[in-house]
Amino acid sequence: MHQLTPPSRRGRRRQRGVTLVELLVTISIFGIMLAIGIPNASRWLLANRARGASEFYADGFSLARRQAVAHNAFSRISLTPNVNTGQMDWQVDICFVSQAAQCTDAQGAWSTTDAPSASDPEGAAGWKSVFRAADALPPAEILQPTTQPAGSSQVYYTPLGWVDPLIANRLASLRLDPSTAFADAVQPVALVVTLAGMATKCNPTLPGTDSRGCPP
Repeated sequence: MHQLTPPSRRGRRRQRGVTLVELLVTISIFGIMLAIGIPNASRWLLANRARGASEFYADGFSLARRQAVAHNAFSRISLTPNVNTGQMDWQVDICFVSQAAQCTDAQGAWSTTDAPSASDPEGAAGWKSVFRAADALPPAEILQPTTQPAGSSQVYYTPLGWVDPLIANRLASLRLDPSTAFADAVQPVALVVTLAGMATKCNPTLPGTDSRGCPP
C-alpha cells in the first residue's frame, strides 16, 4: 500500500494560473491594438466604399441605355438627392411613343416603379422602373457628387441607345471628389456621358492629353 504524498512546490508553481498583473497587461495590449486597428479599419472600409461609388452610378447609366435598346423604346435615368448620405439615388424609366404623346421631359407615358408604361406593348406584364438608393455610399462630406451642367439630373436615351439631343439641360457628367482626409486613398472620378450613350470613367484632374483624363 503506497502512501500519498503532496505535490512538490515546483509542481505547484508550474500549475499556477495567470496572475492579475499578467491579465491587466494583456488587456492593455489588446486595448491598444483595438484603438489603433479600429480607426484604420473604418478608414479602409470608407475608402473602399468611396472607390466603389462610381460603379453604383455607372450601373444606372448602363441599365438605362440597355433598356432603351432592349425594348426599342425611349429611356431615362433620373438622379435625386439621397436625404441620408447626400449622394444621388437613381431611377430608370422607359417610355413608348404613342399617337397621343411623344416621350420627352414634358410628356409621355413613362413607366414607374409601380406600373409599366401605359403604352407598353406587353401591357400589365411590361417592364417597371428600377430604383436604387444611395444609402450604402459614403456621405457627401467624404465624397462630394457634382453634376455638369450645374443643376442637371437626367439623361434621356433614344431607342438606339444614343443620348437624346432634343432634351435641354441634359446631364453631361457626374463628378465625385473625395474630401481632403481621403485624398490620398481615393482618386477623383467623373462619369462622362457621350452622345453615343456610353458613360465613360475618367480622372477630371488629369489633362486631356492623358489617356486617363476626361474628354473636353
